Formats: sequence, C-alpha cells, structure tokens
Amino acid sequence: MTSELLRLIAAQILLHAAMAGMRLGAPLLALQHGYSAAAVGVLIALFALTQVFLALPAGRFADRHGLKRPLMLAVIAASSGAALAAVLPSFPVMCLSALLTGGATGAAVIALQRHVGRAASNPVQLKQVFSWLAIAPAVANFVGPFCAGLLIDHAGRSPADLTGFRVAFAVLALLPLAGWLFARRTRELPPVATMDGGARPRAWDLLRQSMFRRLLFVNWLQSSSWDVHAFLLPILGHERGLGASVIGSILGAFAIAAAVIRIVLPLAAARASERSVIATSSVVTAMVFAVYPLLSSAPAMAVCSVVLGFALGAVQPMVMSMLHQITPHTRHGEALGLRLMTINASSVAMPMLFGSIGALIGIGGVFWLAGGVVALGTRAVWGLKA
Repeated sequence: MTSELLRLIAAQILLHAAMAGMRLGAPLLALQHGYSAAAVGVLIALFALTQVFLALPAGRFADRHGLKRPLMLAVIAASSGAALAAVLPSFPVMCLSALLTGGATGAAVIALQRHVGRAASNPVQLKQVFSWLAIAPAVANFVGPFCAGLLIDHAGRSPADLTGFRVAFAVLALLPLAGWLFARRTRELPPVATMDGGARPRAWDLLRQSMFRRLLFVNWLQSSSWDVHAFLLPILGHERGLGASVIGSILGAFAIAAAVIRIVLPLAAARASERSVIATSSVVTAMVFAVYPLLSSAPAMAVCSVVLGFALGAVQPMVMSMLHQITPHTRHGEALGLRLMTINASSVAMPMLFGSIGALIGIGGVFWLAGGVVALGTRAVWGLKA
C-alpha cells in the first residue's frame, strides 16, 4: 500500500468520522430538548437523504474536476455543518448540519473512489486498493461516535450538558480540516480526454448497458442484505429475550468481521476473481438468512453475524473493481454516483418495507424471504463479466 493511498484513507476516515459523530450527537441533543422519536427519525434520515439527490451531480463534477476540488468542497461543507451545530445547537440547524455532513461524505467518497480506481494499473490492483479504501468507513464509524460520546459526557460541567455537545460538535468540525491536510498533497491524475461537440451524456446511457444494470442489481441485493440484518437483528434478539448490550455486541461482531475481511482481501486479490467472491457471498448470505430465525442463543447468533460480516464485507471492493472495468473512464464518477444513489435510496425505503412485511409474516419470514431473493439473484452474479 502506497503512502498516497494511506493519506487518502486517513482523509476519508476523518471526514466520515465527522458525519458519524454528528449522527450520534445531534439525535441525542434533539431528544434532550424534548423532540419526539419521529422528529429524531427525520433528523437521522437527513444524513442519507442528501446523498440520494447529490450522488449523481457529485459524480459528474468529479469526472470534470478530478479529486481535489470535490474533496475541498466536501471538507468545507462538512466542517461548516458541524461548526453551525456548535454555534447554534437548535433542531433546525442540526437538520441543516445533517444535510451538509451527509452530502459531503457521499461526495468525498465518490471523488476518492474515482481517483484510486483510475490510479490502479490492473484488475488485481483494483481489488487491492478498493479493499483498503473500504476499511475507512468501518474505522470512521467507530472513531466518530466514540470521540463524540466521550466529549459529550466529559467536556461539560456535567454529563451530556449543552457545553459538552458544543465542544463535541466543534471538535468534529475540525476533523475534515485535518483530513484535508492529509489529502492536499495528492497528485492529481491527468484528465481523461472527452469527445467535443457531442451530445451531453445522460445517466440513462449507462443504465442501457446490460452489464452495468446487472452489477447494480447484484450490489443492491448485497446492500439490502446488509440492511435486513441491521434492521431485523435487534427485533429478533428482542423476541429471543436478549438484552440491548448483547444485541449490540452481536451487531458489533458483524462490523468487525466486515472490516477484517477487507484487510485480508488484498492478500488474496490475485487468486480470487470478482465474480467468484460475489457469488460465494450470495450463497453464504442466503444460507445464513435461512438459519438465523431458527436460533435462540446469543453465541449461535453471534457466529451467524460473524459469518455474514465476512460474506457481505467482501462484496463492495469486488463491485467497485468491476464497475471501473465495465464503465468508460470518462464516466467513472457518474457511475459511482448512480451506485451510491441506488444504495442510499434503498437504505431509506427498505426498512419501511421490511417492517410492513414483518407485520404480516413475522420476522423469521422476512429473513427467509430475503434469503430466497438473494439465492435467486445468484444467477445474475454468474453473468457478470469484467
């Protein structure tokens, strides 16, 4: 792993950690101010909502301007969002902060993924660099909430007073700026030559490519499986009489497994094809979903969680590698934006769908239904070609 890639990973960790810390602190402060659970739910949704609408324009902007300009604008937006919450910690301002930090994180991810994908010289390197880059969100989702929680509890005169929240938001505002210090020395890659005088390309042109549609569908299946687990496991654990700390530990085991497999993947990149890794993940995911509702003990559910973390954690680097191989170099950013838009739209809609279906057929039925859909979708995986 090169020093430049390490600096970009550090930049992504710091910028993403600011958003993750705000996603913890802002809802807690809203609840402390007496806002309802529904209002807090809207606040949390705003962190993802911006990425649904901003992803495609952000991808096109990255195609035109490369890495540094999109990343600098993302840093400004993220730092401004957190700083506004520190200065004026009211609910409307925190909603604006959620939009700014969430949108900035999505735009930065697209620019970074486009850059490292173009910097890779062959398919093996693609798998390696995306495996390393995929570690950043897992680290950031620990660092951001952990730092924010410590500051909220200990930076004020008493735990969770307004001063503690202000200090936490101010420190989170500094993280993206520190990330820019890591990324600003990155060498910009030469621009990709484009055809002048032609019609402006549209997103629909990418979606007309059968292989791109197939890859988006496969990625959606895996992303939905991630959402199924995150949404249904707490409900299943509650039905089994497990405590909140136990359920949290099981979910934590899933996150750790997903991060570990991404550390291991670069070592096996030369020996495993993208298609074989995704297909294996699909089969394992379907099997785990079939078993999950039959379990009642925490250790058994933790084993399933770890296995599922290994399976789903391996998919994103493989999808990113294939995406860069099957799309034109001039439209990598746009393709990445379409992918991110699809995933975030699914993450907003799927929990509501899962809840509605679960009310009809039970939580176990939703696990089995999701496993069946993933199993059927495995056929689409075998049609993937880089």
